[in-house]
This record gives sequence, structure tokens and C-alpha cells, in this order.
Amino acid sequence: MKTATEAPGQAPLPRSAAVIGVGTMGLGVAECFALAGINVRLTDASYDLSCLAFERLRQRIRGHIDAGLLDESAVEALKRVKPADGIPAAVADVDLIFEAVPERVEIKGDVLAECDATAPPDAIIASNTSSLPIDELAAFLRRKDRFLGMHWFNPPEWIPGVEVIPSSRTDPAVIARTRAFLAAIGKRPATVGSGPGFVANRIQFALFREAVACVEAGLATPQEVDEVVRSCFGFRLPFYGPFQIADMAGLDVYENIFEVLERGLGAGWEAPRKLRDVVAEGRHGSKTLAGFYDYSVDERDNLLLERDQRYAALHELLIGLTPAREPRSEAADERD
Repeated sequence: MKTATEAPGQAPLPRSAAVIGVGTMGLGVAECFALAGINVRLTDASYDLSCLAFERLRQRIRGHIDAGLLDESAVEALKRVKPADGIPAAVADVDLIFEAVPERVEIKGDVLAECDATAPPDAIIASNTSSLPIDELAAFLRRKDRFLGMHWFNPPEWIPGVEVIPSSRTDPAVIARTRAFLAAIGKRPATVGSGPGFVANRIQFALFREAVACVEAGLATPQEVDEVVRSCFGFRLPFYGPFQIADMAGLDVYENIFEVLERGLGAGWEAPRKLRDVVAEGRHGSKTLAGFYDYSVDERDNLLLERDQRYAALHELLIGLTPAREPRSEAADERD
């Protein structure tokens, strides 16, 4: 994991953090911070639980060392972590406050209000929420300008993406400082709006909804759906997002497929207006050097070569990692 360093001319990046609520996500984020050279204070519902969380963190790091995910020097990160007796003691002089208590507005609200009342005036306050409206949470703070959402994904040590969700009152400088901090510790921040589910869960749950619909329609078993997702279109997702994948496939092709889906599945499956507009402009993707992205001839050719190289490398990696066995079917489960 990377160590946080400051770029010349920028506001100082956080060098200390309080993690409030030390369940699965809070503990993993605390590990990320500590490994990146950040001093961390842990606090939970009681001091005993905070101390217990520190011991769980010790075991977590040891487990990652034993599994070969970290080298032996990672134990040194524990010297930067201390349990704290309550929120005021945890946040008293830190640069960043990371709230990760249960996903209920009233619980988060009480915690955020106490953080706001006792933290240094220039400390960033972030809530790790996966779906709650950020403006609704911001209402509990007097200093709304320093508050935002910071949505990590499980397991936080290894998943690089973090959604940064400003409220309508978040200071742009706080957004920039938060993004710079996350990038400095090796994460890949994306700033998104505070709509239902933000971006990641909105797309993830749309995928799950359709996966269940395919099983309910008798098209495939859950095991077969999982295989299709991970070895077909999902195989591309470590490298490219949906817009660039569509560009490489051809946006006119996408529009035609939407017509088939609409005829077969009905309303709600028509091609998105944005897609129709782009195709109507003659922007059919990388083959026309313009789609959702613009390309020169060299950029297009390099993109396609890079794509093939990346897919081939991932395929070789998966051959070494994936057991050579057929997924179990529901029918087999019933025979057991």
C-alpha cells in the first residue's frame, strides 16, 4: 500500500485519522490508513470494544501476513494505531474523521453531530454510507462545508475504488483534499452525486435484479448466470467501464441490441436517449474515432492492442487461480 505524500503547493493532506465504529469496514479502512503511514485512533460504543477492535486489527494484519498478502514489516503499522475512549478523545486533534457506524440515519446523525462539536475546525468529516442521502446526514452538522460521503467497498484493503459524495454544502477544497488523500494512499476516488445508491450500488443492484430475472425466467441457474457474468462481459470490467466497452463494441450495435430487448422484454428496455443521440451524430464508437470518447487513429489502435494484451494476461492469471471444475447446479444440490 502507498504512503500518503503531499504534492507541492497543495493544502496539507491528512496525516492522522479517527475511525468511529470499528466493524468490518471500519477495521479494514483503519488497516489501510495505518499501512499508508497515517496515525489512527479507533473508537467504538465503549472503550472495551475499542480495545477489542485493536486486537482484531492485530489479528487481521497477522492473517494478511500469513496469507502472503503483506510482508512482515506490516506489523509496524500497529504502532500508529491506538484505541480511544469515546468520540471526543478520538477526534480531538485529527485531520480526518471516518464514521462507519450502522447504516441508520439516527445513529449516524448522533455520531456526526458529536464529531462536529469536538473535532478541530479544519478536520474533514466523512461518512461511510452506501446509500443514505448525504444532505440528510449533513443536516446534523453545523459545519456542513467540511462534510462528505466516502463510500468504501468490502474488503477495503484490496478494492481500490472509493466513491466521494459531496453534499450540496461541501466546500470544493474539501472534495479536492479528500480525493488527493485517497489517491496518495493508493485508492481510486470518483466523485459522484447523492442519488439513490450513488453510482456503484445503482449499477450493481441493476445487475443483480436482472440476474435474478434470468433465473426466474428459466434462462439459467444461479451458477450458470455467475459463470456468464464473470467469464463474458464481466471479464472486461477490471480494465474498462461500460462507456468505453460500448465504444469498442460499436454504439450502433448497442442501439440494435436495445431494439431486440425492447421487442422481447417490453417497456423499460428502449435504447437510452443519450445513446440514440450519439449514434444519430455518427459517433459509433472507436471504429468511427468518436463515441462517448474521442480517439485519434493511433489512440484507437493502441486501445484495441492494449485491450487484447490485458485480456490475454487476465486469462492466464485466471487459469492459475480458478479450480478446474464445473459449477454445482441446483439439481445437484437437491440430490445431496
